[in-house]
Amino acid sequence: MFETSSISIEVVTEILKGVDEGIHVVDLNGKTIFYNEVAAQHDGLTVGEVIGKPLLEVFPSLTEKTSTLLRVLKSRKEIVNVAQSYSNIHGKKIETINSTIPICVHGDFFGAMEIAKDYSSIKRLSEQLLDLQKEKQVMNPKKKSKSTVKYTFDDLLTENNEFLQLKKEAYKLAKSQSSILVYGESGTGKELFVQGIHDASVRRNAPFIVQNCAAIPETLLESILFGTAKGSYTGAVDRPGLFELADGGTLFLDELHAMPIDLQAKLLRVLEDGMIRRIGSSKSVQVDVRVIAAMNVHPRKALEEKLIRTDIFYRLNVLTFELMPLRKRPEDIKFLSNKFLDHYNGVLQKNIQGVSTEVMTIFHSYDWPGNVRELKHTIEYMMNVCEDTSLGMEHLPAMLKGNASVSRKVIQSYSLKEQIEEFEKNMICAALEQTSGNIKQAAKVLKIPRQTLQYKIQKYELQGAE
Repeated sequence: MFETSSISIEVVTEILKGVDEGIHVVDLNGKTIFYNEVAAQHDGLTVGEVIGKPLLEVFPSLTEKTSTLLRVLKSRKEIVNVAQSYSNIHGKKIETINSTIPICVHGDFFGAMEIAKDYSSIKRLSEQLLDLQKEKQVMNPKKKSKSTVKYTFDDLLTENNEFLQLKKEAYKLAKSQSSILVYGESGTGKELFVQGIHDASVRRNAPFIVQNCAAIPETLLESILFGTAKGSYTGAVDRPGLFELADGGTLFLDELHAMPIDLQAKLLRVLEDGMIRRIGSSKSVQVDVRVIAAMNVHPRKALEEKLIRTDIFYRLNVLTFELMPLRKRPEDIKFLSNKFLDHYNGVLQKNIQGVSTEVMTIFHSYDWPGNVRELKHTIEYMMNVCEDTSLGMEHLPAMLKGNASVSRKVIQSYSLKEQIEEFEKNMICAALEQTSGNIKQAAKVLKIPRQTLQYKIQKYELQGAE
């Protein structure tokens, strides 16, 4: 394969065998000289059925124009991340994303090597979901009896004044037709929030469709969004994309920053004029879709790291909402814990009465990087292992037990009075931070008189604003 010793060939061969992606190498005549087990599994063949055989003999549906390996043999130029659809000698259809490079050693051209990622199963599942969505709309073309989403703003639970105000603003702006950008850390409830917007909009009875932009390869994502025309590539059929299926409703694009930059440019055109064109088609179709996008990174960071195009950011940034992380909503920790406890009492058929004071102290000292989702799963875990009437320290999951042990060491170094004062000081600091130093608002958050809060601010030498 290479102009080197037999030992080096064996070493290279063993390395390629261990790669967890399909590797296929052909010589100048298009005959396979290396083919690993991963590629064989993708293609529904054995290594023995391919090694030493001409490529087109094993994959008869391919041609010199459609085979990425043969195209590289001819052009001697690499091809990166190109979709290929073909059938093997047994008639099995395969879908891959290929990167193919010419092989040159000491300036001499020896053949081509292809690295293939199989996404046949992902594509089949995606197409089945598209077909099911289409069938559902055909069966119920005029169904107007209820909303097409499961959650409303009432399901977004909070006692935080700032979050409550955000919900009011979102409810009011839901009536708009403008695009929306939502950002917040993982677990803050972005999809629930977006469903609330859809439910409060005039589109509530129209389709609500969700697509995570990080879940599937670029080429497949494009066909899922815009649809395909028959003959656009081998095996392609006429199939509408999500924009057509969401016509009249809302399309929620989660993790927008994971969408490839080139595809973002195509999305921008749809946002500008509402026209989409299926892959391989010359016909444009007008759609009426409200796009709501979400990111779990701050837009400023996404722009700096070039994860999102500037033009599409400003196009989506007409209406923007930032969902607060749980650590900035301390009053919600106990409130949500009790809500989840009531929920899982019903699901698990238990009668647990509450959460111990010690556990709640740990909850308040923890950062909750997974936010509300992590808190919910924590309560679920604790209730599954609890056989008492209250959730105690012994029921904490491993991660929080580690946090608890640190807290105990800190507690042991303080007297009871000092512990209470430290906890009180932290609560006041959190309330002041949440209200930007406004003492009147902070007093409402803490549910104490303003004069009492002013006294404690002076006592602990904190800063606040009238």
